[in-house]
Amino acid sequence: MRATTTRRGRRNAAAFIALTAASTLALGACSGDAGGPAAEGDDTGSSEEGGGDGGDGVEIRFSWWGSDDRHQTTQEIIDLFEEKNPDITVVPDFTDWGGYWDKLATTVAGGDTPDVITHEERFIADYANRGVLADLESLDIDTSEVPESIIDSGRVDGTLYGMATGVNAYAITADPTVFEEAGVEMPDDTTWTWDEFVEISAQISEAAGDGVWGTQDIGFNEAGLNILARQKGQSLYNEDGSLGVDAETVAEFFQIGVDLQESGGTPDGSRTIEIQNAGPEGSLLGTNAGAMGVWWTNQLGALSAASGHELELLRMPGESEFERTGMYFKPAMFYSVAEDTEHPEAAAKFVDFLVNDPEVAQLQLTDRGLPSNLSVRESIEGQLEAADARVAEFMADLESDIVDGPPVPPNGAGDVQDVMIRLNTEVLFGSMTPEEAAEQFLTEVAEVTGS
Repeated sequence: MRATTTRRGRRNAAAFIALTAASTLALGACSGDAGGPAAEGDDTGSSEEGGGDGGDGVEIRFSWWGSDDRHQTTQEIIDLFEEKNPDITVVPDFTDWGGYWDKLATTVAGGDTPDVITHEERFIADYANRGVLADLESLDIDTSEVPESIIDSGRVDGTLYGMATGVNAYAITADPTVFEEAGVEMPDDTTWTWDEFVEISAQISEAAGDGVWGTQDIGFNEAGLNILARQKGQSLYNEDGSLGVDAETVAEFFQIGVDLQESGGTPDGSRTIEIQNAGPEGSLLGTNAGAMGVWWTNQLGALSAASGHELELLRMPGESEFERTGMYFKPAMFYSVAEDTEHPEAAAKFVDFLVNDPEVAQLQLTDRGLPSNLSVRESIEGQLEAADARVAEFMADLESDIVDGPPVPPNGAGDVQDVMIRLNTEVLFGSMTPEEAAEQFLTEVAEVTGS
């Protein structure tokens, strides 16, 4: 692998958009709901496989998940690659987020692993530790324009198994129109606390009247818990894969949801579950029925389009309240190469193309996160829609406040969000106290991750 250089000093704020050594990972996306896998662009979409006659050349298979729009754009990218590399045929293999991991597990178990695999951070360690993925540093992939911190986010036990497509952050999305109509000032997101977040949400619900709430519930994605833990000097996972958060912090996170509900800042449990399952378009923000929600930054465009309003991004509450800041940059997703591919050179050439070709970026813009290649990112600045431009500006402003990134999630981390969703639901319906849910969370996560 060719040497890595960053050249940060020559990047303006809009181009740099984030990612220094702080940019390791922590959970999404493009992954599904306000805090679910789709948060990172993992919308539902049709599933299809196609292919072509490789002729005298070679044929490789590329798997990914996403929406119909992503599928269409990716096919255009494949067509462009094949035009530039007529000796390589790329067979598309895609589905929605919900079916992707079952399908991948089945194909791997059957000895039919895709040559190039799209991965998410909660699952990459599982596949790396089972010998499914190749060491990307043994292949010819140019990383000279990707910051070292972004490269490192794809390492498991020091070996590079994933090349980050781009980066996101988990943040509050806010609708200034709803704030204004409720007569409530937008918060100073550099200083607001978790208590103030609850209070502001309640104020908006009371002032706005029936059918409009201050915020959507925040407790369905472990990324939010990880941010609170990091603010308090902990982390959801330690470097060795063990749990790094205590029961008190987990209970505190669940309690925020209870406080929001009891104060009227969020809907009741039944309505919350209904909204949570509706994705960006059916969210409180998307239907103009709420002032705030917690989402991945690359979902701002979908939320803005659904709402018809100019939405804004805010830092998570509590960033100045405890020991340190907790927000971080997360790889939107990774590209990996199968260890047993029959065509490693062709697979590496395709990954290199996906990461480094400016024409690819012109097609997909920020759909797979803000591009990890800084020169490529800079090349699309003028083409970004208003929402994506706001994401770029937000990430640039956030960069100096990020301390570091959390460790790569351990084996079994892909099951943790299911645990989070189930226990948060129990808390919202009053079936468990935050303290009971916290103890259960730690027990179940330790079981699924083997820690």
